[in-house]
Amino acid sequence: MAAADLPSTPPLSSTPRTRITRLRERGRTDRQALHDLLADGLVAHVGVVREGRPVVVPSAYAVDPQGPDEAGSLYLHGSVGAGWLGRMDGAEVCVTVTELDGLVLARSAFHHSMNYRSAVVLGRARLVTDAAERLRALDAVVDQVVPGRAATLRPMTRKELAATVVLAVPLAEASVKERAGDAGDDDEDVAAGTWAGTLPLRRACDGVVSNPDSHDRVPDDVRRRAAHWA
Repeated sequence: MAAADLPSTPPLSSTPRTRITRLRERGRTDRQALHDLLADGLVAHVGVVREGRPVVVPSAYAVDPQGPDEAGSLYLHGSVGAGWLGRMDGAEVCVTVTELDGLVLARSAFHHSMNYRSAVVLGRARLVTDAAERLRALDAVVDQVVPGRAATLRPMTRKELAATVVLAVPLAEASVKERAGDAGDDDEDVAAGTWAGTLPLRRACDGVVSNPDSHDRVPDDVRRRAAHWA
């Protein structure tokens, strides 16, 4: 689902775990900011406690703002071979997504920063067992990478489905923080005449590279995605 098509939802509600305590002016209270960021992102980092130790793993993900969990569902997937993933049903997890928009180069080391958009989602993971919801979630993960691609692929086999774990995390408890703009230097550093500025960053695509054994034309959905980041 495109960011522009996301349904209207209540604002982000601060909880003791999501309350921003430093640089509160960078926090966003509109839930649409969360939806927009999650729609833009490609990789989530999932924090869990495994055998008494913290572990953070990267994962592809997808979001359904109208999913069955409170305030919508964030879906994660992984291999059954990673046995701990299947044991996360009911466990507390922390999911973060960050988009880096620029490097902020100040006149002092203290004021160096980054322009970014970041989201933190906290919640109790739910193992998705309903067959229809599992298929929707896995299609959504593919479409998060290339919108519309899932509809062009063959159906997943029973063996593939059996080898895949799908988790859902409610979007109810989340925070969004953003920074944009120039360096915030001290007046005396500005007066000293030292250079300061930013290095804007963006995701870019260097074109489509077909597999040597791929003889079909590049699909339209792939062309559109490449053009989006050209």
